[in-house]
Parts: sequence; C-alpha cells; structure tokens
Amino acid sequence: MGAFVADVALRWSDMDAFGHVNHARTITLLEEARADLLFTEAERRGLDGMAEGMVVARVVVDYHSPLVYSSRSLQVRMSVRDLKAASFVVDYTAFAQEAVATAETLMVPYDLGAGRPRRLTSEERAFLAEFQLDTPEPELRGA
Repeated sequence: MGAFVADVALRWSDMDAFGHVNHARTITLLEEARADLLFTEAERRGLDGMAEGMVVARVVVDYHSPLVYSSRSLQVRMSVRDLKAASFVVDYTAFAQEAVATAETLMVPYDLGAGRPRRLTSEERAFLAEFQLDTPEPELRGA
C-alpha cells in the first residue's frame, strides 16, 4: 500500500517565543498523526487492540527548517519499518510548504492490564505491513 498521510491542524498556541513551533509541540503533532494511523485507521478496519495499549520506546526528530504557524494543516507522511514480533518503527516526514522535519518512533504494543509489553497480533502485523515501503523514502536527515 505505501505511506499513510495524515493532516494535522496547527494551532497558534503551538508557537513559542521565537515564532516557530517548539519541540514539545512538534512531538505532539506527530503523536496526533500517529494516532490517526494506529488508532483511527486501525479501528476503522476492526482492530481495536492497538488503541488499548501502544507505547513509544524511543523518538528521534530531525529538523530541516523552522515550522511556523499557518492556517494550513501540517501534512505528515508515515510508513512502517523494522516490523518485529513485539515492536515496529514509524517513520515520519512532516510537510508545511516543504519538508520541515523527519522523525521516527520505536513503538511497542503494551498490555495495560498485565503492565508489560506484548506481541503484535497477526492482524495488527498485517495492518502495519500495509504501510511498509518497498523503496526507502528519500533521505532528508542532516540536509
């Protein structure tokens, strides 16, 4: 299938004193995009378990240009890689007028009742596999 694209609204309050969206808000915007994929889209397809327990084990963000408030939404293109039995990586490219940031999160499914990580179900793995790219996205890190 390829990348999943989410549009995330920017808010005036996302800007900091320097006139750009600060790091903590950028992480939140990426989280909103990821929720659109892992919770909303997964639930739409009958996979409710992902919304019941998924944790971020690692996050890395590379900034390519300042992100400033605009009435346009931020477009976030996401794909999945390193799909394993109990973890996967979500890669992001966030676009305003241009690519403003690339990021990755290491995600781990989590059993909230047991208080520990769990394995992905075969249905979850099949869903996530739809968003793996056959060819890597163009490299923007360090640009």
